[in-house]
Amino acid sequence: MLVRERMQSPVTTIPAEASLQEACHLFQSLGFRHLPVMEGGRLVGVLTDRDLRWATSSLCPTPRGSTDFVRTAMSSPPFTADPLDPVEDAARIMREHKIGCLPVMDGPEVVGILTGMDILDALILLTGVTQPSSRLEVALADRPGELARLTAFLAARQINIHSILTYPAPDQVVHTVLRVGSNQMRPLAEDLLKSDFNVLWPPPKPWQH
Repeated sequence: MLVRERMQSPVTTIPAEASLQEACHLFQSLGFRHLPVMEGGRLVGVLTDRDLRWATSSLCPTPRGSTDFVRTAMSSPPFTADPLDPVEDAARIMREHKIGCLPVMDGPEVVGILTGMDILDALILLTGVTQPSSRLEVALADRPGELARLTAFLAARQINIHSILTYPAPDQVVHTVLRVGSNQMRPLAEDLLKSDFNVLWPPPKPWQH
């Protein structure tokens, strides 16, 4: 999934020389939390509702007033994304820098904005939970062929796979989380166990050992 598939476009921006009062009005009237800041047709920063609250707070070392310019409160330089970036790369940048949005640039032009909520929407789609499905989690040995063995097992039983996500765990094990088209998960888990798969979800019933 690419950034261009999840970004919000067109984008509302604000001039660097606009007042903080104007920015506050935009946040309140449009329900936004992030505004790309423009100067001379160029992106020069990002103003968030948090930036605005902090800049006008009495706790700020140099509190700003309602008539001060947006440039005095914005975060600069801004981190950005390209429309063709994978959403997971954008999510990594946002997490590493603890920011809530990325303006999306096509050359010098701001063509969209990607927010934390957009990332969550992408995660929901990637996990397949929007489709009728059930969750299956299996710990696979981190070696070639293990994922193919699992998918072949499911294909042999005519079970459709809606999504696959993996993440590493200690001892060279890969946790593999699938959304599958079956509501008979406990019988499926029992068959997987008999075929030497380490099933993590669904868990065994309390009375099973």
